[in-house]
Amino acid sequence: MNEQDIQKLRQDYQSSSLLEADVAANPIDQFNKWFNQAIAAGVHEPNAMTLATATTDGRPSARVVLLKGFNNEGFVFYTNYLSRKGKELAKNPLGALVFFWGDVERQVRIEGTIEKVSKEKSEAYFHTRPFGSQIGAVVSPQSREIEGREELEQHWQEVEKELEGQTVPKPSHWGGYVLKPRHIEFWQGRTSRLHDRIVYKKVDNKNWKIVRLAP
Repeated sequence: MNEQDIQKLRQDYQSSSLLEADVAANPIDQFNKWFNQAIAAGVHEPNAMTLATATTDGRPSARVVLLKGFNNEGFVFYTNYLSRKGKELAKNPLGALVFFWGDVERQVRIEGTIEKVSKEKSEAYFHTRPFGSQIGAVVSPQSREIEGREELEQHWQEVEKELEGQTVPKPSHWGGYVLKPRHIEFWQGRTSRLHDRIVYKKVDNKNWKIVRLAP
């Protein structure tokens, strides 16, 4: 596809609107409402979110991870602490999340600080994962260079055989993070690119200021 064809790709959003009078006072309540509506609408993997991190000198990186829980404290995901994102967060604990639910013409952007969840919470979640996923967390040196897939699969088979019928020990380098939000934007697609953008800015530990941004 050439540049001209790509430029012609456009979608006029008309399904809904987002007004200040319609949003919840708390952004977590608003997120919960939209998240449930995305599920009801049949959005594929509504918990898939882009996680952006950066090095201390400002070099960004982004990848898609899965949301595994949220509450007033923040948004939780799990990963290898020795991965690229883990190493970046160890030195620069600031990050951003983006959810895009195209079927309902909505996007949510979240910015804040990221810290590890408790070992107990990581341990509890680890043992709810399928056996194969637990083995995967044990054998994969995430983000590091390997010789080829055969090496990875052979290691997986060896560990699977070794631990078959046993409780898989959670690796010390694997666990959860929680992004504690300071800024949450709800974006609703509108016609003629005059999209609705409602932003919650954290004022203190309990209160949020709600503002509208130009599209």
